[in-house]
Amino acid sequence: MIMNHPQPLLLRLTQRVSLVTQILIGIVAGTLLAVVAPEAAQSVGLLGDLFVSALKAVAPILVFVLVLSSIANHKQGSQTNIKPILALYLVGTFIAALTAVLMSFIFPTTLVLALDAAEATPPEGIAEVLHTLLFQVVDNPVNALLTGNFIGILAWAIGLGMVLRQGSESSKHVFRDISNGVSSIVRLVIRLAPLGIFGLVASTIAATGFDALWGYARLLAVLIGSMLIIALVMNPLIVFFKIRRNPYPLVFKCLRESGVTAFFTRSSAANIPVNMDLCKRLDLHEDTYSVSIPLGATINMGGAAITITVLTLAAVHTLGIDVDLGTALLLSLIASVSACGASGVAGGSLLLIPLACSLFGISNEVAMQVVAVGFIIGVLQDSAETGLNSSTDVLFTAAACRAEENKA
Repeated sequence: MIMNHPQPLLLRLTQRVSLVTQILIGIVAGTLLAVVAPEAAQSVGLLGDLFVSALKAVAPILVFVLVLSSIANHKQGSQTNIKPILALYLVGTFIAALTAVLMSFIFPTTLVLALDAAEATPPEGIAEVLHTLLFQVVDNPVNALLTGNFIGILAWAIGLGMVLRQGSESSKHVFRDISNGVSSIVRLVIRLAPLGIFGLVASTIAATGFDALWGYARLLAVLIGSMLIIALVMNPLIVFFKIRRNPYPLVFKCLRESGVTAFFTRSSAANIPVNMDLCKRLDLHEDTYSVSIPLGATINMGGAAITITVLTLAAVHTLGIDVDLGTALLLSLIASVSACGASGVAGGSLLLIPLACSLFGISNEVAMQVVAVGFIIGVLQDSAETGLNSSTDVLFTAAACRAEENKA
């Protein structure tokens, strides 16, 4: 006689409660632990580090295998929608930079510049940023996987996928099975998100607190306010013009299920598996999102454009430099192009601030002090920036797919 063993209570609860609810519980629990027992909170930070490391470890191989498999098994005549998604990425990033310019003029901020500049070397110009990106394309495939160079990973996956389209069905089936296996591992890692975010929240609050942020409250308000305007006003408008129906259910789903995890992991690369899993649950075309999501993690940088613009104009206002409309528009363009190349520069968006500051003749020494301010407020700035960037990847991918479905 076969006996049915009852499932443990904890397992039954995790199956009944949604993943987002579990993550919210983890956030609250981590905050409480940091307040009540800071030393214990520092210790559970290991859970967060393991979670982020697991996501970063699986992301490169996931992107490589999924893109390769999708292209190799691509059926002739099947629509991928990459061009409209790329257009949405570029338009969204430029609008984010323009919004940041307007917010900085309406609510001008000044800085008490830090005495110690960050020990880092910024790029000397946009040409250097683009040069770095170009060489990422031709990176050694093994090195690209080891270093998380998603531009190089995409280039090799697309190239091999195109070649394998001429291969045998058995070869294609092998890569399809490998893709499914890696996806299963990703789903297992994502199920651990509540524990990981619990550890991240607890250790971050216990280590940094928020005392250091109060001195930059106005600057943070302009930064976070600009990002909220993009997330809740401008992005929904872009999506509405694309799909011609209420965009907010899709917007809130992307913010809730992608933005929240990205906010706490503070890594677009680590959030790629989360975004791909969300795209699958939204029933989007795998040939589309397997390329658009890693591509978005590299060039869809609305949050980075806001950071570059707001901090640059804060330096401009601090030094009393006048800014005309033409220069403001040029700054928006430079911030947009620089943001698209942010992932190709060590330090991301913050180290591209000196590039934008050079437009106003601000010395590199002063600009690097602005970068130091950026590192101080990075606890919130970088989290909000990553949350906006990552959730927008899924939002624009879904919008392009829905628009194509409406045409059919």
